[in-house]
Amino acid sequence: MKVAKSVAAFRNWRKIRTGRVVLVPTMGALHHGHAALIRSARKLAGRGGSVAVSIFVNPTQFGPNEDFSAYPRPWYRDADVCRTSGADAIFVPSAGEIYSPEHSVVVEESTLSATLCGQSRPGHFRGVCTVVAKLFNIVQPTHAVFGEKDWQQLAIIRRMVRDLDFPVGIVGHPTVREPDGLAASSRNGYLSAAERAAAPMIYAGMRAGAEKKSSAAVVATVGRAFAGIPFARVDYVEAVDADSLAPLKSRRMPGRLLAAVFIGGTRLIDNIPLPPRT
Repeated sequence: MKVAKSVAAFRNWRKIRTGRVVLVPTMGALHHGHAALIRSARKLAGRGGSVAVSIFVNPTQFGPNEDFSAYPRPWYRDADVCRTSGADAIFVPSAGEIYSPEHSVVVEESTLSATLCGQSRPGHFRGVCTVVAKLFNIVQPTHAVFGEKDWQQLAIIRRMVRDLDFPVGIVGHPTVREPDGLAASSRNGYLSAAERAAAPMIYAGMRAGAEKKSSAAVVATVGRAFAGIPFARVDYVEAVDADSLAPLKSRRMPGRLLAAVFIGGTRLIDNIPLPPRT
C-alpha cells in the first residue's frame, strides 16, 4: 500500500494507475464506518482498479470554537484500517501541502449550504467544498465514495460536481450504525458512559417521527422524543426534500429527516429517509 505525503508523490502513483480510481476522502480517526466505505470503494474499483483514501484534518472547515486541535489523529490505526479494508494508497498531506500560505481562492456552494449544518456552522461547507475540489484535482478519481450520515454534505458535493463539471461519479454509502442504532462517528468517542447510553435515543426518536403522515407531525414527534433525551440540546430537526434540502411540503414525495443534537458537549448528526406516504 502506497503512502504519499506530498502532491507530487501521489501524482507519481496516480499516473500509472489504469482502470477506475475510487477516492474515499476522510479526516482520519477511522472506524468501522470508514472501513465500510473503503470496502465499497474496493468493490466499485474492481480487480483492475485502485482505491485511494485521503486522510486530512482540514482546518478550513472548523469554526473558531470547534475541535480542530483536539481532533484525534491515530495514524497507525488509520493505516491499518485502510490496509485491511482494501486501500491501495493513502494520501496524507500536511496543511502546508494543501494550502499555500497566501491562498485566496475558495469554492462555495450558495444554496444547499445555507441551512441546517451550514447555518449552525458558518463557513463549514466552504471549507468542505474547497478541500474536496482540491482532492479531486490532485487525485483525479473516476469515482468518490461519501457516507450518507452527512446527507447535507453529500447533497452539496453532488451539486458542486454537477455545477463545476467534475468528471467524478459520486457514490453515497448508507449510514453505518452501532448495534443500538447510534450512527458510527469518530465523535462518539467524546461521549461519557452516561452520554453514550443516551445517544441512541436520537435514532429511536427519528424512527418514531418517520411514521407520521405529515411533515409537521414528523418534526413535532421527533422534537418531543428529543426533549426526553438526557444531556441533550437540539440544534435542528428538519424534514426536507432529499435532493434540494428545501422543506418537505408533502409526504407524497421522497424526503429526508435530518437532525443535529448536542449530547453533553458533543454535536452528533443523523438522518434517515422519509419514503413517500399516501
